[in-house]
Amino acid sequence: MSLDKQHTQLGFELSTRWGQSLEGSFPRYDGVVSVLPDGRHQVSLRMYTSDVQIEDHPRYAKWARGSAFFDSDKWPEVVFISHPYDTAVLRDGGQIRGELVIRGIRRPETLSVQPAQCPQPAVDCDVVLTGAVRRSDYEMDSLRLAVNDRVVFVLRARVLAQRETP
Repeated sequence: MSLDKQHTQLGFELSTRWGQSLEGSFPRYDGVVSVLPDGRHQVSLRMYTSDVQIEDHPRYAKWARGSAFFDSDKWPEVVFISHPYDTAVLRDGGQIRGELVIRGIRRPETLSVQPAQCPQPAVDCDVVLTGAVRRSDYEMDSLRLAVNDRVVFVLRARVLAQRETP
């Protein structure tokens, strides 16, 4: 199942040392949810760093794409591949664990899933996931005096509904 690009939003939040909140987004991404033989699901996301935007802050956006942060020329993708998970987590909330790769550094990370707001999460309503990482863990150490180390990924995702074949 592919992500529904009309409804899915993949982004991140940073804060400055002065309390300013910066909201970033990945306008270009690819995502697939695979159904495994045992019925569990696995998600694979690729978010393209050369297109990163930071709302209302073009200078910070340029910095985020540059060598000091995502380094999009050298590392064009941020990748998250989940471990297999039971779909009940999409309805009830919980955690999805997986591997996150930023700047070629692979680390285990966990996304928290909010309880669904509808009976068919990911189809009729967004699945909302958040996960905090330390940018220093991924060698994104610049502007430490200005921008906090914590980056919160915020994903609002839906999949394209599969049509049943007659």
